Amino acid sequence: MNSYRLGKVLELMKSKNIPQLIISDPASIFYLTEKWIHPGERLLALYLNVNGNNKLFINELFPLKEDIGADKIWFNDTDDGVFLISKYVDKNLPVGIDKNWPAKFLLRLMELKAGSAFLNGSEILDRIRMRKDDREKDCMREASRLNDIAMGKLIKLISEKNTEKDMEKFLYDIYENLGADGFSFDPIIAYGINGSDPHHESDSSILKPGEAITMDIGCVKNSYCSDMTRTVFYKYVPDDSRNVYDVVLEANKRGIAAIKPGARFCDIDAAAREYIESQGYGKYFTHRTGHSIGIECHDLGDVSSTNIDRVKSGMIFSIEPGIYIPNRIGIRIEDLVLVTESGCEVLNKYDKDLTVVQ
Repeated sequence: MNSYRLGKVLELMKSKNIPQLIISDPASIFYLTEKWIHPGERLLALYLNVNGNNKLFINELFPLKEDIGADKIWFNDTDDGVFLISKYVDKNLPVGIDKNWPAKFLLRLMELKAGSAFLNGSEILDRIRMRKDDREKDCMREASRLNDIAMGKLIKLISEKNTEKDMEKFLYDIYENLGADGFSFDPIIAYGINGSDPHHESDSSILKPGEAITMDIGCVKNSYCSDMTRTVFYKYVPDDSRNVYDVVLEANKRGIAAIKPGARFCDIDAAAREYIESQGYGKYFTHRTGHSIGIECHDLGDVSSTNIDRVKSGMIFSIEPGIYIPNRIGIRIEDLVLVTESGCEVLNKYDKDLTVVQ
């Protein structure tokens, strides 16, 4: 295991009075061990104890020869894996449970009374993962660099001949040719009024002159995610659409300008949202301004009106204001930002000035 990261986890466990923790989230297990294990419906659990005695409970279907800094406890499909865990958990002490552990495992552990109390331990790993180390920052920069290139290649393929679904297929090939490891999320390619649905699923729509094309795309590289949105226009820009675009772009810039260590996430959200409201489009900005990102496309933490946490250096999150007018148009512009000691570094370099594709 990564000794530095493990040390931070154990330190936070102590401060939260969680003497033992069961981690089931594959991304968090990867964060500590640098090994991906995707168990599907099967049990996978990393048991940590502030006094040592760390164990990885793993099915024999997932061979893992490397030393990961924890004893490996093997079982198979006919074994009661939760019962095995209960033999190692200190039943006289509370145990923290990481997020996303299926109820069938947690309830079984509770039936076995394997712990004096069962606590939500999700934020221990999630909060540590919010601040990236130097290697993680470089991974995120590289993923965003590839995403910038992919966006440029995708925009060149915009044509009345290509449906939204066609564009999604092209994007997959683009990422593969760039050496990326697939999508970080299902891409959103939305023509015209389809863009007014922030989470539109690509369909067989055909592009028409004057329509906006919203492209929300991201890839994975070295186990870290990228995410970016650009909106461009086909052939020409209607005057009312130009105004909407200009408002979203200015909101994006104001959100980014508000980022520095110590700023509250809610104040960053307000910097973007209040400008959109001042221009009369407030009711059409229907989502938070951004989300944290790293090993997973949506890590813990968001840029929203209710998040009063303060920004810290090393955090990476999106700034993605949007305006969605039903049955008319949707515009979103999204960048990833890395918080520095004095402000922020914008990871996406692809041009976001209004673009018309001919």
